[in-house]
Amino acid sequence: MKDYDTVIIGAGMSGLAAGIRLAMFDQKVCILEKHKVPGGLNSYYERQGRKLDVGLHAMTNFARQGERGRPLTKLLKQLRIPHEKLGLSQQHFSRIKFPEHDISFSNDPQLLIKELEKVFPLQKDNFAKLLELVKNFDNVNLNNKPQSAKEKVREIITDERLLEMLFCPLLIYGSAWENDMDFSQFVTMFKSIYLEGFSRPQNGVRSIINLLLEKYTQLGGELHLGTGIKKIDVENGAVRGVTLDSGEKIIADKVMSSIGLPETMNIISENSKSLIIGNMSFTETILFFDKKPGDVGIKETIIFYNENEKYEYRRPETLCDYRSAVICFPNNFAHDDYDEGLIRVTFIANFDKWDELDRKTYLQKKKDVCNKALALIARMFPKFQANLLYHDVFTPKTITRYTGHFKGAVYGTTQKARDGRTGIKNLFICGTDQGFLGIVGAMLSGISMANLHCLMNGEKA
Repeated sequence: MKDYDTVIIGAGMSGLAAGIRLAMFDQKVCILEKHKVPGGLNSYYERQGRKLDVGLHAMTNFARQGERGRPLTKLLKQLRIPHEKLGLSQQHFSRIKFPEHDISFSNDPQLLIKELEKVFPLQKDNFAKLLELVKNFDNVNLNNKPQSAKEKVREIITDERLLEMLFCPLLIYGSAWENDMDFSQFVTMFKSIYLEGFSRPQNGVRSIINLLLEKYTQLGGELHLGTGIKKIDVENGAVRGVTLDSGEKIIADKVMSSIGLPETMNIISENSKSLIIGNMSFTETILFFDKKPGDVGIKETIIFYNENEKYEYRRPETLCDYRSAVICFPNNFAHDDYDEGLIRVTFIANFDKWDELDRKTYLQKKKDVCNKALALIARMFPKFQANLLYHDVFTPKTITRYTGHFKGAVYGTTQKARDGRTGIKNLFICGTDQGFLGIVGAMLSGISMANLHCLMNGEKA
């Protein structure tokens, strides 16, 4: 039986960042991950010699080296990781494409401002007011009460078409709510996407994971991959440690879980309250071609596509909603480290519909998703005539299998534990269900929860 100051469940971005922070202050810390590969929702795998990233298409919260006050800069300082180690490559630009309107944005906020002045000239002053509100709002205040972002933004933006377009990237890149999001989350996503922007680390997400692993092990932290948790042991209302699938018990003063709030409460050894499981899940098709999109003049990095004036961000009644999609061109960052053309296409999906399929039908429907993705690319970019070399499709069932998230809910429950508390003494949440999303957000969540709950005066350290 081993004894630790803190046990962390899950070796995703938040769990690894929390582990680094604790090990930095000489805590005896152990991270337990049930899968053989770390990364959680933002991980990677290899097929036929090709490296595939899963999770978000890009890092948000871009910051240049030495740029002060940015979330990325703050977290690198907290983890003592040099900025240049990331090898960040900025997006060219991205696009929100609706039937009647088209808006581009980049890592320079002035592009979005100019686009809106051109496309929605009557909303110029209103958008300036929204920008002012976003910049001055304390979105990371853990005491903020949940409130509808759409209700709040409608007080300022009076054109519903613009409102729908602005919300589109923010919802699909971070909302557990259907057709809306919490206003604090809206501000977080607005800043991270529209004011800071997208980038990609050299060699993809594995670069970040490897940096975190290297730092964590250098500090003496323990990591056990392929180690599942049977239950979290609770005694007299306080956490005592965990029991592994193998039956081995591990004692810990504190336990921090990054696997999701419902998922965490589900493995507690005494009855706990039920929690709402999120509805938002997705399919993703990853396509490799013998030509690169830039060869035919495709310069966008990410396209947020929607066929209707209203953006339906909700669980569909069918397997997938093909009326909207996110199309990512990983070759179209400033530095392209792929030898082949690569396109990723994401559709909103229904976990329950996928889960009820038999194996044969399931495989056929995955092929249908791939064909829908190819058809969308052909319709939007008819000049892109290229041979498909390899493809892979993952579904909501894949997400549950490799992350443990119930119902493939990528953004977790709608009931966020913003202060990280679970109602059980010394059991804390970090990551998606604490409320900080994205790669940078997840790491900040791990850091902030470690500081707040596991370090003496850690927030000042």
